[in-house]
Amino acid sequence: MAEVEFSMWGLCLMLVLAHYQFQDAQGAESVPGLGINWGALASHPLNPNIVVNMLKDNGFKKVKLFDADPWTVGALSGTNIEVMVGIPNDQLSKFAGSSSSAEDWVKENITKHLHGRHGTVNIRYISVGNEPFMKDYKGAYVKTTFPAMQNIHRAIDKAGLGDKVKVTTALNADVYESPSNKPSDGDFRSDIRDSIQQILSFLHETNSPFLVNIYPFLSLYQNDNFPEEFAFFDGEGRTVEDNNVQYSNAYDANLDTLVWSLKKAGYPDMSIVVGEIGWPTDGNKHANNKNAKRFYQGLLKNMASKRGTPLRPGAMEMYLFSLTDENMKSIEPGKFERHWGIFGYDGRAKFPIDFSGQGQDKWPIAAKGVVYQDRVWCVLNSDVKNLSLVPSALDYACAGADCTSLGFGCSCDNLDLATNASYAFNQYFQTRDQSVEACNFNGLATIVKQDPSKGSCIFPVEIESSGDVLRAIHTLGTLLIGLALFSMTFT
Repeated sequence: MAEVEFSMWGLCLMLVLAHYQFQDAQGAESVPGLGINWGALASHPLNPNIVVNMLKDNGFKKVKLFDADPWTVGALSGTNIEVMVGIPNDQLSKFAGSSSSAEDWVKENITKHLHGRHGTVNIRYISVGNEPFMKDYKGAYVKTTFPAMQNIHRAIDKAGLGDKVKVTTALNADVYESPSNKPSDGDFRSDIRDSIQQILSFLHETNSPFLVNIYPFLSLYQNDNFPEEFAFFDGEGRTVEDNNVQYSNAYDANLDTLVWSLKKAGYPDMSIVVGEIGWPTDGNKHANNKNAKRFYQGLLKNMASKRGTPLRPGAMEMYLFSLTDENMKSIEPGKFERHWGIFGYDGRAKFPIDFSGQGQDKWPIAAKGVVYQDRVWCVLNSDVKNLSLVPSALDYACAGADCTSLGFGCSCDNLDLATNASYAFNQYFQTRDQSVEACNFNGLATIVKQDPSKGSCIFPVEIESSGDVLRAIHTLGTLLIGLALFSMTFT
């Protein structure tokens, strides 16, 4: 009997240890210098520990965050993944006007993780603000960004971390422009030139990189006359000639426009890091898995070759945008904003992509340990014959959930009114954790067990997002280890 008990507990111990060993396992290799953005503007974000394992499984050595959420940052402890944390724009005024607030923030969000009791987090960068000079903000953050950078840097220096943690700010590519669309005519916008000059001087003095977000997709989205082939790296369309240099893709031309702008500002050799670059998969006629796969394949092969651009040859550092879809992002720029993920909301890969840059047609490793809610959906009741009340119910559902897959050029294009309503009802229902009360719509809706998805239009089932699930696994693991050791000692 004792032998049986020992075997059972020994098996439990091996399973638990395998679980933790699996968590620490390293995955495939990615292109040197490659990182990825990890956003969390989702109604049901993945558990940070699951995401960290997904990063490791896919070989990512760098990750960029948009804040310094302690659970997210803490989950990266001991991984040696290089981390860039962010300070949101709505906090810039606080840090611009108070050095003590900056010191408190650094102590709580940087120093604590670099000298943690349970391992260290490899924090290397702080991005103060996210695209604060973007035209759409109409100058709201121009006066606070640089002072905030200064105070955060002083706090970093005071903490003795100036050589390890660099301070920068993520800038949209609209901070520079070229009236002729040729790189050599590029220069920083006149309305922000003085502020940019201050930031450039700061970056030069502190040996910090210029962080820029470049999106060839947006060029295509914003201009119907933009040549589509120019947005990709394998295009055979027109080229742009500039000072005897041929440009065959938008990325090279955009980055070299920045190089020219830096040269004219007096900093021709400033280090450049691409903070965001990617392609969405839904919400627009150009946003789909096929185009995303094509864009990333060309980008990563280009990066792996270390070809660089005509004015900046060699290896580059860049962060793909983005890891997963975020259904709570603002759609003011466009419905595609919620579909930048290489992985879906549940951590499933959308298309083959080779992060090593070798161009192999292979699928990335999906998130492991994701728990789904019940396989039920909320749809329009088939007994409803009078559809006059459906449009208002559909609008109500979409006002409280993500309906950006509906409409022209989207994955749920060409649906009839009833199916549109069913999709909207289900989105509302899933977002509210499948609450029975969330599937009523004045008697128009009903809960079904048969998947109503049609073709490319997927009706999702929501995931369990509470940290209780993983905490319960860890608690059980600790308990089993304890019981196993107890059993081996006393049986």
